[in-house]
This record gives sequence, structure tokens and C-alpha cells, in this order.
Amino acid sequence: MALPVKQQATYWGVAAALFLVLMWSLGQVLLPFVVGGAIAYVLDPLADRLEERGFTRAWATVVIFAFAVLFFLLALVLVLPMLVGQVIALVQAAPDLYESVRDVLVERFPTLIQEDSAARQTIADVLASARSQIGTVISSVLSSAGAAINSVVVLVIAPVVAFYLLLDWDRMIAAIDDLLPRDHAPVIRQLASEIDRTLASFVRGQGTVCLILGVFYAIALMSVGLNFGLIVGLVAGALTFIPYVGALVGGVLAIGLALFQYWGHSAVVDGETVRIATDWLRIGLVAVIFAIGQVTEGNILTPNLVGSSVGLHPVWLLFALAAFGSVFGFVGMLVAVPVAAMIGVLVRYVAAQYREGRLYKGLEGRAKDDET
Repeated sequence: MALPVKQQATYWGVAAALFLVLMWSLGQVLLPFVVGGAIAYVLDPLADRLEERGFTRAWATVVIFAFAVLFFLLALVLVLPMLVGQVIALVQAAPDLYESVRDVLVERFPTLIQEDSAARQTIADVLASARSQIGTVISSVLSSAGAAINSVVVLVIAPVVAFYLLLDWDRMIAAIDDLLPRDHAPVIRQLASEIDRTLASFVRGQGTVCLILGVFYAIALMSVGLNFGLIVGLVAGALTFIPYVGALVGGVLAIGLALFQYWGHSAVVDGETVRIATDWLRIGLVAVIFAIGQVTEGNILTPNLVGSSVGLHPVWLLFALAAFGSVFGFVGMLVAVPVAAMIGVLVRYVAAQYREGRLYKGLEGRAKDDET
């Protein structure tokens, strides 16, 4: 005999509350385990395919991690020094960018020259604040990112956790399935399958899209000579998981930097003032790069790698990231997408049950269903 609904809801509510309290209390301790679990989840389909080709699970895991270590070392040797160099150059160039913004605004909008202009004072205050804060913000981000990347805990424990989880993934899923309450096992399996499809489409598919676009933007922007092209490309690619945000943020950054770099200006050469013309071609190429990226993403990458029925609305994603990041910190941001997918599937299931129930249909609708 099944437990009463009220008692079941109490048990599940207590379990959910304990999970949230555990995640909040442990905080950064969970970071390598969350990262390791995410890596194992992403790599599990690849391990399954290798098993289908005759590999044992152990050998499939070893081969996957051997290639992963090789890729990581190549990225560490080839990309990281260039990225660090561009970040340092960006920090050093921040004061010059501030001066350029002020000069361009004054040149293009002469009314700002007036000392008593409210607009000039406002813009000056904003730029001065940005100038004073940008170095601190970038240094803080770099120190935090560097601490996370260089942390022995994350670099050592997360791959080890991922290795063992990937090795035992199928056995763990079978063990969890065996613990499901028998009365609700079919429904839980159905919901878990829908959650897995949503996560697989979003995390694996969108992650691949982000990687492809990030590499494309970085290489293309650097090829046209844009300063800090690697940083802008990687930022645009990383933010692509939120539709339009990656292209918007990356496009604004890239075109803004291109305008400062290639816009006409005066320079002193051999004691003479020389007017350097605006390089419209390079500015246009930067804009074309992001247009090509958007067309490719919308018509080729996303339809083939992600699909059309992910079920995670951009606004819902932004809210989940903001809410979980605010409450649980960086670990919360890592689990925000899976939890958002889970909640989305559960909400759709509850809505479907509600439409089939008496509360929605009323007595007349229920009577019609009984007649049919």
C-alpha cells in the first residue's frame, strides 16, 4: 500500500531541503566534485560509443582521459600564455582607453566641451569611475580565476572524481534506479529521461556550440588584427549559451575596440602632425565576423547540435544563474542549469497533470471525460 500523498510530499520536501542546506554549508568543498560530475556526465556518451566499438569501460575511460590530458596540455602551452598576455595588456591599456573615450566624445559632441555642461560632468564622472574601478575589477577577476585554475584541489581532485564517476557511471545509474520507490518508479524514470534529454541538448550541444564559436571568433578577430581579439572571442563564445547575449556582448566589445583602434586620429610623426584615416575595412570585417557567427549558429550549429526543444528559456536561465549564484556562490552557478532543467521538466509535468485534473476541467469537463 502506497504512503499517503501528504506523507510522501513531506519526505521529498525534507530531502530537497537537506540537499539545499548541504550545498549551502559545504560551499567550495563541493566545487571539485560538481566539476568532476559535470565532466563525467558530458563524456559518458563518448564512453558508451567506445564500448559499442568493443572497448571495455575501463579502457574507454583511459582513452578519453588520455586525449583530454593531451588537449589540456596543448591549450596550456599554446593558448594560456597568449591569453594572459592579452589580459595584462588590456589592464595596462585601460587608462588609454579612458582617454580615447573622453577625446572621441568631446570631438564628436562639441557641446560637451562647455565646462558647465551637465552632460559633460556626468560622462566625466562615469568615465572616471570606470577608470578607477576597471583595474580593480579585472585584477579581482583574474586573481579569483587564477586561484580557481591553479588550485590543487580543483586541478587534481576534479579530474580524479571525473575519472572514477565516468568509470562507474552505468553502475551508479543502475544502483539509483534500484533505489527508486516502486510505486513511482515509472514516473520518475520518465521525468529523469526528459531531464536528461534537456541537459544533453543544452549542456553537451550548447557547450559544443560555445566552443566552436569561441574558437571561430578568437581566430577571426586576431586574424584581422584586433587588439585583445582572443579575450573578446572567448568571452563571446562562453556567453553564447544564453541566446543573443554572447553575440551582443562580444559584438559590442569587438566593434567598440575596433572603433578605438582603427578610427581616424592625429599622430606626431618626425615632429609633424599626421592625420591617420579611419580604417573602415577592418571595422566592417569585425562586424561581418559576428554576423557570420550568428548566421552559422542560428542555421547550422544550434539546429544540428542543440535541437529546437531544449525547454530552457533565456530569461529562466538568467534568473537561475543569478539566484543560485547569489545564494550558493560559484558552486550555485555550476548547478543552476541542471536544477533549472529539472524544475522546468517538473513544472511541465505538473501543468500537464493539472490540465487532466478536476480543478482545471471542473465537474462538467470530468463528466465528459467519463462519458468518452
